[in-house]
Amino acid sequence: MALQLARPIAFFDLETTGVNLSTDRIIEVAIIKILPDGTRQVKRKLINPGIPIPAETTAIHGITDEMVKDAPSFKQCGNELKQFIENCDMGGYNSNRFDIPILMEEFLRAGMEVDLSTRKMVDVQHIFYKMEPRTLTAAYKYYCDKELVDAHSAEADVNATIDVFMSQIERYPHLGNSLESILGIIGEDKVVDYARRFIFDEKGVEVFNFGKHKGRPVVDVLKAEPQYYDWMMRGDFPLHTKQKLTEILNRTLLKNI
Repeated sequence: MALQLARPIAFFDLETTGVNLSTDRIIEVAIIKILPDGTRQVKRKLINPGIPIPAETTAIHGITDEMVKDAPSFKQCGNELKQFIENCDMGGYNSNRFDIPILMEEFLRAGMEVDLSTRKMVDVQHIFYKMEPRTLTAAYKYYCDKELVDAHSAEADVNATIDVFMSQIERYPHLGNSLESILGIIGEDKVVDYARRFIFDEKGVEVFNFGKHKGRPVVDVLKAEPQYYDWMMRGDFPLHTKQKLTEILNRTLLKNI
């Protein structure tokens, strides 16, 4: 079943210095953009993170400080990446919970505005977990009957992700072959901030998703405890979380004028 696309979809994978959204940095990005006519465009870059790469993460993906010492910083190549994914829906493996949040952190850190609010975001892991919970390596074996060579190489992983995705829409015809039909079956994340410190409740109200105020509307907490805003802005929270918190605060202040 051929995939029907209304606009390009950019499947991507990142290798990073670690998994902390606030403090870790991207060191490799691979993007494969599938156009509506089925053709593909590839972009892969090593990135100098500006901080040492821990030995334990090098042991996973094989990228060393020496390999990235002459690579551009994210700020230097961010605009090129932004243009490459312009007007694209997004896809990846565990991308909604990790790759997209950390990518957006890097854009914000570089002072670049990238709005994904109108993009479809297909997380192939979500489909897999919905149907056959496994890891990417097992998913590749299960759906494609192949061994994943060079796992944790960004380009190998993103190629495997696309292969798994294409096999999924063949194996599960009830998913349909458009992003709209697929997301209609597996569900579409409606997030406030990419790190999911805030979520929408069943009424569409932004509520806390962590800590002592979990489940409470953000607006109510900011009104009752104005100092909580200051605490979060000083804390080790992702930039996008702080940005959304400030937007909610400003919106609340405008209503009270």
